[in-house]
Amino acid sequence: MEKYTVSQVSGLSGVSVRTLHYYDDIGLLKPAETTDAGYRLYSGSELSRLQEILFLRELDFDLKEIGAVMSMPQHDGQKALSRQKAMLLAKIERLNRLISLIDNRMKGEDQVNFSAFDMKKMEEHKAKYKREAEQRWGTSAAYKESIKRTEAYGPEDWTVITEEAKQLYQKFAGLMAAQPPDGAEAHALAKQWQEHITKYYYPCSNEILAGLGEMYAGDERFRSNIDQYAEGLAEYMSKAISAYCQSAG
Repeated sequence: MEKYTVSQVSGLSGVSVRTLHYYDDIGLLKPAETTDAGYRLYSGSELSRLQEILFLRELDFDLKEIGAVMSMPQHDGQKALSRQKAMLLAKIERLNRLISLIDNRMKGEDQVNFSAFDMKKMEEHKAKYKREAEQRWGTSAAYKESIKRTEAYGPEDWTVITEEAKQLYQKFAGLMAAQPPDGAEAHALAKQWQEHITKYYYPCSNEILAGLGEMYAGDERFRSNIDQYAEGLAEYMSKAISAYCQSAG
């Protein structure tokens, strides 16, 4: 797997080295590895995450909001892209109105017009974004507890949470080639994943965990997000979680 230095990532993305260091410090974008000499190295999955961060920054989400959204166990990368596209199109439409207004003023028109500054459509998209999340998760006590906890987290908290989740994904990926998903080590990792969710988001019962496992493999949007760490990882995690829940039930 090709790795990129922080300078190369900066050159590719236009994000300054200093900003990339800051994203690492607050846990928003951790490198794939750090060498013994202290050099940060990034893989394709980190570049994909950086791209999503930049999409959300473009839509005026602050870093704390971005960290909360992207660190949720239920984070749906593909659906998020669909929402972001709709919001960017609304933003383009608003900018075109502003450009048209400037053109008219340059032609000598002096009629005062504030409609081009209207943020209503953008606000409607953001409200829809929130409603969709609530419709999918908001009826559960787990969702409400997750919102309550994550709103209180600061940069240091997200650093710990993101790094722990990443390590668990990597452990699953490492085990996938050597052990079956219903083996003892896979059971232990599924239990650690359950404990991770319980510790940072909401009490994750076996029933909730089993439901998450089904989504990881059954929903292409979740699958692509998890498979960034290793091809087939979502399916492996799903089977490991299912086997663990059955044995624990």
